[in-house]
Amino acid sequence: MKVLFLYPNLRGMNMLPPSVAMLSALLKQHSIQVDLFDTTHWQIPGECDFDSDKVKEKNLNVRPFDFAEHQVTIHETDVFADLERKVQSFSPDLIAISATEDIFSIAIRLLSMLKTRPRTILGGVFATFAPVLALSYPEIDMVCVGEGENCIVDLCERIQKGRSYEDVTNLWLKKADGSIVRNPITNPVKMEEMPLPDIGIFEESRLYRPMAGKIYRMLPVETHRGCPFTCAFCNSPSQNVLYKKETDKNFFRKKPFDAVRQEMLYYRDVWKAEYFYFWADTFFAYSDREFDQFCEMYQDVKIPFWCQTRVETLTEYRVGRLKEVGLHRMAMGIEHGNEKFRREVLDRRMNNELIVENMEILKRIGVPFSVNNIIGFPTETYELAWDTLKLNRLISADNYNCYSFSPFQGTPLRAMAERLGYITPEKITRSLTKDSILDMPQFTRTQIEGLRRCFVMYVKFPESRWSEIKKAESLTPEGDANWERLREEFVKTFFVPAEDDLEIEKA
Repeated sequence: MKVLFLYPNLRGMNMLPPSVAMLSALLKQHSIQVDLFDTTHWQIPGECDFDSDKVKEKNLNVRPFDFAEHQVTIHETDVFADLERKVQSFSPDLIAISATEDIFSIAIRLLSMLKTRPRTILGGVFATFAPVLALSYPEIDMVCVGEGENCIVDLCERIQKGRSYEDVTNLWLKKADGSIVRNPITNPVKMEEMPLPDIGIFEESRLYRPMAGKIYRMLPVETHRGCPFTCAFCNSPSQNVLYKKETDKNFFRKKPFDAVRQEMLYYRDVWKAEYFYFWADTFFAYSDREFDQFCEMYQDVKIPFWCQTRVETLTEYRVGRLKEVGLHRMAMGIEHGNEKFRREVLDRRMNNELIVENMEILKRIGVPFSVNNIIGFPTETYELAWDTLKLNRLISADNYNCYSFSPFQGTPLRAMAERLGYITPEKITRSLTKDSILDMPQFTRTQIEGLRRCFVMYVKFPESRWSEIKKAESLTPEGDANWERLREEFVKTFFVPAEDDLEIEKA
């Protein structure tokens, strides 16, 4: 039995996916042969040589950086021909695709070019919340609804033994007559029973990622699965609803510290990790007792790390304690600056005063941080988006991100956008780093894109420069020239060498 994982990705878009590494390790435990085709370091025709890292750099969301000091493998060959050669040489019985919604269309393009296509299965949150839509594409034979660990092992063992797999839990599949078999979801997997991720399945250069203008050998560590909060633009809350309804179990859970420690030491000692990023929607979703246990466990790991959390979970004690054991940087979402809109539309219930006060904790303790913002939400206006910009001006962050809203399947705001006629149900959303795909008369795509690309300039330059920046919002040659000039000035003014840059001793 052979499984080829297909990870469709644009350069710099998604970090090394621990889910693929985990599923590979599980299959190998069951004597199933595994290979991977990860498109991250290929140029995808029609994507204009897209590089998400460079887009973020260009939009002033991150410090400039250079991969040149590391031998990152950039494939100059044709990605479609290379995938064809991989399929012909490996001869898989199954192609397992792990794809987010904004990358799904690339997966379809890749699969559609194969001369002979083995059976396929799609996994991920898009497959979970839009299984019928995913199966409407002829390139997709099956989807995994929910977690994939049990599903893919059971499926592969059935295929290997020549048995029917129509009743495999979490599996939806198309029959010859076009009907869909819909199997129930099994209980959430026990995270502590999972094997160490198969990092070796990835190219060596996939281990390197930029952070604060430098490149580190960086690996993901999963500490939580799911999120206890209910943001209307995120599909993590929908996982909680789905699993509670189908299994009466909680989807949100935390990996035991013994398992976390084992994974980190494996990455540090075997894979020579220089930096960790914690794979958790809200890292501070620990009780006080759990938090202290984590810090005690981590203090002798001695690897710097990045994490993200909710603003209201920040405390002086927690930030200070984490810095003592290795916290290098943090990220948090503001998302919107208008309290009423944030509460009623986004279901984020915090006030602006708390946001500003809690982020001052990070400045006092000396932890660099970035803030995430979104504009172009359903029913939002240009004027409302300025509330977000003005709130950011009260915060001394090291980096500011601003993305146009992505209406992901399975989120309440996707349902709202469809209900209001801003998007059709079959429309596949695009990346956060691309233009809005909503058709809203009160806040047009060109308005959203113009404000988004000037967002950080408005935040950092003095108000006396706003009329000048306003000209750069125009998506015209003149507006582009103004934007490029201001961008160059911004980089020279605000992206001076950072005091928090780490000097990591190379092995």
